[in-house]
Amino acid sequence: MKRVYVNEAVCIGCHLCEVYCQLQHAQSKDLVKLFKRENPRTLPRLRVEERGIVSFSVRCQQCDEAPCVQACLTGALARDSLSGTVAVDPERCIGCWTCLLFCPLGAIRQNEGQDKMIKCDLCPGEEVPVCVTNCPNEALAYVEV
Repeated sequence: MKRVYVNEAVCIGCHLCEVYCQLQHAQSKDLVKLFKRENPRTLPRLRVEERGIVSFSVRCQQCDEAPCVQACLTGALARDSLSGTVAVDPERCIGCWTCLLFCPLGAIRQNEGQDKMIKCDLCPGEEVPVCVTNCPNEALAYVEV
C-alpha cells in the first residue's frame, strides 16, 4: 500500500497542500467558487503544523492496526479491501468524535457543519493524491510501504 510521507526539511509551510485538498473535495471544483461561494465550505482533509522554522503536513497515515477503526461505535470507519485505505461511510457516521480521540496523529477532523468526521482519503480516482502532485517544493512523497 502507498502512503504520503513528509520531508519536513524542505516543507516551506505554504499550505498549498491544504488548498488543493479542499479544491479536490469541493462541489464546484473551482478555486474562486470554493472560497467565495460554497457554503458550507469544504474543509481540507489534512493540516499544516508550524513550529518555528519547521513545518510539515499532517494527515491520516492509513495505520495497519488503525485505532480509529477499532474505536468507531457505528462501523463508519473500515479498511477498504481493494485500496487498503481506511474509508469513511458518511451515512453511518453519527459525529460522536470517538475516532478523533483515538487517532494517534490527530489526523481526523470535525466537519461541524455536517456533524461528521473527515480524514485523508488519498484522493480516490487520482493516481497520486493532489497534495503530493501540487507541492511546489516536493516535500510530500507518495511511496509504497
